[in-house]
Amino acid sequence: MDLRKLKTLIDLVAESDIAELEVTEGESKVRIVKSSAAPQSQVVMMQPQGAPAQYAPAPAAAPVAAAAPVAAAPVEIKGHVVKSPMVGSFYRSSAPGSPAFVEVGSVVKEGDTLCIIEAMKLLNEIDADASGVIKEILVENGQPVEFGQPLFIIG
Repeated sequence: MDLRKLKTLIDLVAESDIAELEVTEGESKVRIVKSSAAPQSQVVMMQPQGAPAQYAPAPAAAPVAAAAPVAAAPVEIKGHVVKSPMVGSFYRSSAPGSPAFVEVGSVVKEGDTLCIIEAMKLLNEIDADASGVIKEILVENGQPVEFGQPLFIIG
């Protein structure tokens, strides 16, 4: 498919209320999905089966005007940071309505359960890897977390 046609399709999606557009031309298929968070579009080109893949550099994205204000300088964290060992959903207690495993100010020993991360329908207990006092809880209950994301600060 011609790059000018792709640009026209992207502009059409960006300027309209269309959330998703899929166009098939011959054996080529293009799917454009509008992001809900910011006025950007995503283009996915699918090769027909058996055809050799051909790649071209993606055009540079234009900077989004009036983006979020510049974040303040990173805060220096004092204490031991407990990071997420996996991607999943963060839970502070074992069940809804149950008390949280720890609160800010709780004294923990190495091996104490701090939270649960649900990943692929499995509940994984996350244990303290250091002893001390919980200085800060960096994630809200039910929030999705990424691998390596800081969860707690133990002082």
